[in-house]
Amino acid sequence: MKPPETRTDLDAMVVEIELTLTSIVQGVALYFLIDNARSVLSVQQGPFWLYIVAGLLVILIFWSRSVVHTLTLIRWPLEFGHNFFYFACALGESLLFTRLSNPGAWFAVGTLYAAIVWLLFIYDLRLIRSRERDSAGEASNRLYALVKRDQRLNIGALVPALFLFNLACLICIRAWPEFFTARNGHVWLAAVQLLVLGFYLLYVLRFFRTLAPLISRARQEWHSGSNP
Repeated sequence: MKPPETRTDLDAMVVEIELTLTSIVQGVALYFLIDNARSVLSVQQGPFWLYIVAGLLVILIFWSRSVVHTLTLIRWPLEFGHNFFYFACALGESLLFTRLSNPGAWFAVGTLYAAIVWLLFIYDLRLIRSRERDSAGEASNRLYALVKRDQRLNIGALVPALFLFNLACLICIRAWPEFFTARNGHVWLAAVQLLVLGFYLLYVLRFFRTLAPLISRARQEWHSGSNP
């Protein structure tokens, strides 16, 4: 039986709201990155350029993950708690980007930001369970199985590793300031962070390529109301 047109329209409206919200909050974060990047774009501030690139990767990762999340999980009704987390993440990013020239503060705020993202992944398990309950067919089942596996991987390993990395960098800078601050040893920490964020972005893009065919088929199943 085909789902009512009103439900289909509401699904489309919620997806549009989600994509608009994602673009707005990441646009705000990008503004803070650009505004603060101007203060370190000089030869004397060269050691801090890596933080600008890292900040851009943070935005790209959050935006791409949000789009994948929207295409796979977002339907009516609107999930306010999930969207409130988006505002909290945007606040964390904006605060992070005001610390481009302060490595200790950068990794301190980075630890806080990772904790917020960690909580967001945990909270969004509710959405995955909800989508599993109203799955409309084989493609939907496969899609949500992959999304759930990725969600648990992020909750159990990837995001905690990011949290612990930022915390370890903060401890190192506080414990040995003569090397990591006075002698710009923090550049090595920033370089490792840049590599980690780069690999994670590649992981997200590869994950989306895996999901893309299933997303199309799952949405067809949902709108046609086919049974497993």
